[in-house]
Order: sequence, then structure tokens, then C-alpha cells
Amino acid sequence: MTNLDRFIETFLNGTVLAKYAPEILQGVWVTIELSVLIVIAGTLWGALLACIRAYRIWPVSFLIVIYADIFRALPPLVLILLVFFGLPNLGVTLSSFAVLFVILGLTLGAFAEEIIWAGITATDKGQWEAARSTGLGFTQTLGYVVLPQAVRMVIPPLTNRAIAITKMTALGTVIGVPDILNQATTAQSFSGNASPLTLAALAYVVLFLPFVILSRWLESRFAWKKG
Repeated sequence: MTNLDRFIETFLNGTVLAKYAPEILQGVWVTIELSVLIVIAGTLWGALLACIRAYRIWPVSFLIVIYADIFRALPPLVLILLVFFGLPNLGVTLSSFAVLFVILGLTLGAFAEEIIWAGITATDKGQWEAARSTGLGFTQTLGYVVLPQAVRMVIPPLTNRAIAITKMTALGTVIGVPDILNQATTAQSFSGNASPLTLAALAYVVLFLPFVILSRWLESRFAWKKG
């Protein structure tokens, strides 16, 4: 048997691929469900916090900054393990799916808050003054004038961050979330062959590559035109 034959037997075994493809597909649907929920919840949460911070109420803004800094600094895996294994000691038990959703949603929310806040502060001060001069209140100015401009400016970095966070759904395998990686590693253990991991890698490419391409399109579509 040549080296190529051994490689194919180990990573591209047709029999193993066919046997475990249904399990990997189940993991794909779990990953998609988690990714969609995390992106929606995390982005909306971050936008809400950025808007609240715009009111510049010092104690509230301070708490938002602390939250954002902590969740951006700590590795999500550490938080996942702390919550999954720590909360039951306090009488609170969450499913592995719920833990992964909450932690990654809060992590994305922390990054989204800082990104959207940067967009709000980058909006020209004249936009605030012009809107207020027409009789709009602070909240109306923020919602109708400033926030749409801020969101347009930050769509590219926000999209890239959302992709990075949703790829972390693979961390769920350590607490038993039946996502792509969990199904693949389980299949590898039962089959004694690495082909399921190859199938998992292909599934991740098929799943996330379109979003990477979409982020490039959004970056060019929503970029401010110069001069």
C-alpha cells in the first residue's frame, strides 16, 4: 500500500463516509440553529447596550463597559465550562445547547456593543445637532438619524466578528452539544478512522464559506464612498 493509499484509507474512506454522513448532517442542522440564534440575539443585545450607553448615564455605562471588557477578555471555553459545571452547584441546570447559546450570545453581544458604540461615536456631531434643531428628541435622533449611519459604518467588522463567534459553536463538543465536530469525533471513535473529521471539515467549509463571501460583499456594498 502506497502513502497515497494509506492517506485515502485514513481520511477519505468511502465506506466510513457513507455510514456516518447522516450523523454529520444532523450536526450541521444543530450548528446552523445555534449560529442563527447566536447572531440574532448577540447583535440585538449589543445594539441595545450601545444605545443605552449613548445616554451617558455614568453608573450604567460603567457596568456596560465592565461587561464588554470581561466577555471580550475571557476565552469563551472558560466561560462555557464554568457555567455548565458551576451552575448546577447553585441549583441551576441548563442544557448544553442553552449554555453554548447564552455564552456565545453574550460574547458576541460584548463585541457588537463595542463595534456599534464606535459607530455611534464616529457619527459626525453635526448630524446630532441638525436632527435636534428640527425638533427631534435625543431618543428620536439616536434611533432615526445616528444609529442607521452607525450601523452602516460597522457592518463589515460586525459581520466578521459574528462569523468568528459562530465558528466557536465547535466548542460545544466539550459539553456534549451534538454539533458538527461532536458528531465527527464520536464517529471517529466508533469507526477508528479519521474520515468523519474530513467530512466535518468539508461541512464547515460549505456552511461558513458563503458567509465569508457575503461579508466581503457587505464590506464593499456598505463602505462609505470617498470623495
